[in-house]
Amino acid sequence: MAIERTFSMIKPDATKRNLTGAITKTLEDAGLRVVASKRVWMSRRQAEGFYAVHKERPFFDELCEFMSSGPTIVQVLEGENAILKNREVMGATNPADAAEGTIRKMFATSIGENSVHGSDAPETAAEEIRYWFSDVEIVG
Repeated sequence: MAIERTFSMIKPDATKRNLTGAITKTLEDAGLRVVASKRVWMSRRQAEGFYAVHKERPFFDELCEFMSSGPTIVQVLEGENAILKNREVMGATNPADAAEGTIRKMFATSIGENSVHGSDAPETAAEEIRYWFSDVEIVG
């Protein structure tokens, strides 16, 4: 199995409810290691840049508004098959469809306020990590 890195974000709905530690513990208990982490309150412009891939989607404006509504925790996670592992631990986007024990089943309040984001592929992970972190901030 390959050791890889992925990007993870704890969204404003979760930081408002003081779930940062609980979510990070869930990730770590699953075998993922936090090698970079910082709390940011992204601007509307940063949200639009980060989610540019969704620019033409009907939910883009609402997504950017939500993501710039409060602090987030941006993280780089490392571990064996980290991308897949993180996605499994997060659970389905819709918390009603998420498996028991996943972050979204335990903490999300809706599809829109689903507590976490994670990269879906190696290319996306690399791009999202570069968006928020310089090489010197990743200290694995």
